Amino acid sequence: MKKLPIGIQDFKELREKGFLYVDKTPLIYEMVSGSKAYFLSRPRRFGKSLLVSTLKELFCGNQALFQDLWIEDKIDWIAHPVVHLSFAKGDFRVVGLRAYLQAMLKEIAQEKEVDFPFSPTDRLGGAVEWLIKKLHQKYEAQVVLLIDEYDKPIIDFLSQDELPIAEQNREIMKEFYSPLKDLDPHLRFFFLTGVSKFSKMSVFSELNNLYDLSLSRIGETLLGYTEAELELYFEERIAQIAQNQRRTVAQMRQDIREWYNGYSFGGERLYNPFSILNFMMDQKFNNYWFETGIPTFLVKQMAERQYYDVSEIEMDSLSLGSFDISNIHPLVVLFQTGFLTLKERTFLDVYRLGYPNMEVRNTMLRMLLAEYAHTDSIGSNALVVEMKRSFEQDDLEGFFTHLNGLFAKIPYQIFEERKESYYHAIIFLTFTLLGFYAEAEVSTARGRIDALVRTARHLYIFKFKVNERAEKALEQIKTKGYAEKYAAEGRQIFLIGVACNQKMIEEYVVEMV
Repeated sequence: MKKLPIGIQDFKELREKGFLYVDKTPLIYEMVSGSKAYFLSRPRRFGKSLLVSTLKELFCGNQALFQDLWIEDKIDWIAHPVVHLSFAKGDFRVVGLRAYLQAMLKEIAQEKEVDFPFSPTDRLGGAVEWLIKKLHQKYEAQVVLLIDEYDKPIIDFLSQDELPIAEQNREIMKEFYSPLKDLDPHLRFFFLTGVSKFSKMSVFSELNNLYDLSLSRIGETLLGYTEAELELYFEERIAQIAQNQRRTVAQMRQDIREWYNGYSFGGERLYNPFSILNFMMDQKFNNYWFETGIPTFLVKQMAERQYYDVSEIEMDSLSLGSFDISNIHPLVVLFQTGFLTLKERTFLDVYRLGYPNMEVRNTMLRMLLAEYAHTDSIGSNALVVEMKRSFEQDDLEGFFTHLNGLFAKIPYQIFEERKESYYHAIIFLTFTLLGFYAEAEVSTARGRIDALVRTARHLYIFKFKVNERAEKALEQIKTKGYAEKYAAEGRQIFLIGVACNQKMIEEYVVEMV
């Protein structure tokens, strides 16, 4: 088995040292043989930097690195001067964006041994234009321009108190990209990638020939692993892990699918490559991708806008395609950053959104629950674990004690202002996080059950009422016949009416069916 390329984003290093490479060159061939200017947005840790590095080696004419790959004998390996700009490692709080860009351009000029008569105070557009024309002239070949993580100088400053810096950096980026349209005769290929697509960026308004791959046919599977690729490149490892854990291969593949599959950019479901590689290395399920960057300001916005249940939210492709930093919509940012994905197309270009998989879903819900309960995610998760244990022991009293513990952490004034919404949010998030045997807001032919929990022997049906008696909630369960559809399951059914008052579960009544 080839070594796993965890943390390796350099194509040359990956190939020379014999690391595993999932061959995406058939799609790369379509790119380089078609249009000459592309944009692609994908979530972090999804393989963008490796793709940029692959394009760099391809246009440098390094055919030997592509030995045994599909594209090896499909193109003329003509070398072009490549300008590779990456914003990925820039710390723009320490080094200003303008200085960072000038330093990168100067470094490339020195590397290529061309003059660069510009100071940090000179216009960026002029510096870019000078460098590309000089390279074309020196090498007598059109230039390839590759820009990785173009949006990081903006993404880093999206919290409300830092938006002025994001606005300032956007204007600097406009200046930087402004000459590119007129440089078309000097460019063989231009590729721009990042997490998000911002509106009001001149690179998108002025480069009208820039083809957006993000929701295109080629882009659908350009990054991420398909089901077929997982089987082709990881079959032996999956079999080994299954054997070590005394599972069947089919069971292991299903678990991997539930944890790390589910991303969609308009077509086939994809696996998160970062999570898959780390899982194959560690041989245990964990939240690998989520731990690399948690959007706390977005979680706050979701809570403020009551987006605790995203399963019914729909948006059109135009809205999902870009956003304005002066008017940030959290759902659009969550989609572009990979915390939400396309679940299905409901009408023409309208899509239903949802969490891609268990890794993202569970961690986002824990963070949302912590935000509503005004605690940290570790504390809220510990309470959910205790609630699970209560159900396993058929201890309803213990469950409600822990649920009251969540309500108790909410500041009184905040709770009073949004009482009804807080009850709904915390109840939904709590029951959803309880696991596979718990469901929140379950629809039936005659109404909606607030929560339903299955244990090995029992089934619990909950109805919650705010500022009303528990008996009224129980009566609604019985009148609506919520238990009828579950009678054939063979579990003992309990109907539970719950009264919520004054930041706590005041009372509950139970009736066994």
